[in-house]
Amino acid sequence: MKYSSIADNSKEVKKGGIFVAIKGEQVDGNNFIPDAIKKGAVLIVSEKPPKKGWLTKVKYKQVKDARESLALLASEFYGQPSKKLTVIGVTGSDGKTTTSHMIYNILKEADKKVGLISTISAKVGSKEIDTGFHVTNPEPIQLNELLSKMVKAKLKFVVLETTSHGIAQRRVSAIGFDIAVLTNITHEHIDYHKTFANYRNTKLDLFLAAKVSILNKDDKSYSYFHKAIHGKKITYSTSKEADISPNDLRLKKLMGLRIEKAGEYNLQNALAAASVARALKIPWDAIRSGLSEMSLPKGRLEAVSNKKGINIYIDFAHTPNALKNVLSLLKKSTGGKLIAVFGCAGERDTKKRPMMAEISTSIADISVFTAEDSRTEKIEDIFEDMIMGIKDKDANYHKISERGEAIAFAINKLARGGDTVVVCGKAHERSMAYNGVEYPWSDFRAVELALRGKVLEVKK
Repeated sequence: MKYSSIADNSKEVKKGGIFVAIKGEQVDGNNFIPDAIKKGAVLIVSEKPPKKGWLTKVKYKQVKDARESLALLASEFYGQPSKKLTVIGVTGSDGKTTTSHMIYNILKEADKKVGLISTISAKVGSKEIDTGFHVTNPEPIQLNELLSKMVKAKLKFVVLETTSHGIAQRRVSAIGFDIAVLTNITHEHIDYHKTFANYRNTKLDLFLAAKVSILNKDDKSYSYFHKAIHGKKITYSTSKEADISPNDLRLKKLMGLRIEKAGEYNLQNALAAASVARALKIPWDAIRSGLSEMSLPKGRLEAVSNKKGINIYIDFAHTPNALKNVLSLLKKSTGGKLIAVFGCAGERDTKKRPMMAEISTSIADISVFTAEDSRTEKIEDIFEDMIMGIKDKDANYHKISERGEAIAFAINKLARGGDTVVVCGKAHERSMAYNGVEYPWSDFRAVELALRGKVLEVKK
């Protein structure tokens, strides 16, 4: 039977369509099955048994895992598009977006027909498609629809940024991965996965299903992954003997910067991208050309020009490792003070809060703690968790709850000519979460207003 549509939100159900009831953290889709039936759904998929009367109106399929079923049904509905593409999955705690863009750029340079789905957006041919707020992996319906558009556009490859949430929530279950790339595994998402081992094993699932695995020999989890994976493996490293090394790249410039100014973490990302390219038999000339002059993805150490003589950057760093990498790189290049503005998200990994505060107060000259999606938590409570990690009693830090005020304070009150201000944690994101509501937000707009002596406010 051919169905008219597929939905996991009853509001999007169409006559003759499928409704998959998902029990989420906040909302239980099973409560909306009657609504879906009224709107004309002809097949209901749920983990719960049907109520009396439903079976006279619709087909009903009870399943063990509704999320898994949604992924499989979405793939079927859109004609199993991932099977018609070479799918490159990029996962890791940090560097996923940059590495994904590097791979995409190399393949474009080699005249390959390639698409991209990343934290920032999706690229299908010449079109750029918004993938929503606070989402790296689109949900299965949107994901398979995007892949279907790529097939229709006659693309042959897709680079898919893949998170542990996306793997654990079965968003990518029906995707056939040809190549899986690991950037690194550091402290992140422990709130969701409960333990580091669970987090690491969730990432591993992606590699166990892939045909080729690209592994980082510099990462602490390398041995664990290498031992667990039995398929083809390609290794890369900045300092150890590996299949792909900096000597193979022979780059003088990376992303338009002198190689020494790009940072070792970006060199690792470049090696990961080069490893993928070599697995696909892309010539070294195309790899070097694709990496040398490409621009960084939006919000990845993005410089903001200004007339104050201050070096201002916006970066997505929101993990301890990413923050350490960015601050260490900027510390080397700034002639004046290094001022870091960042926060820690509410209802997320609380253990990283003291770690990030300690990292910032140890490397930056001045730290400004502020809001970053506090959700239902009080910002003052988040600050208290952060401060617990500060070891230096003389550490120079400020607490400013409103993010716009914090950014303006750093630029207009703390910074002088020659200083560096880096605003971390939001970057490309266009909303701020308070009490279950996503309010419009932009770090770029906040910096722009601060440079004009104004403050961007969240209109709650």
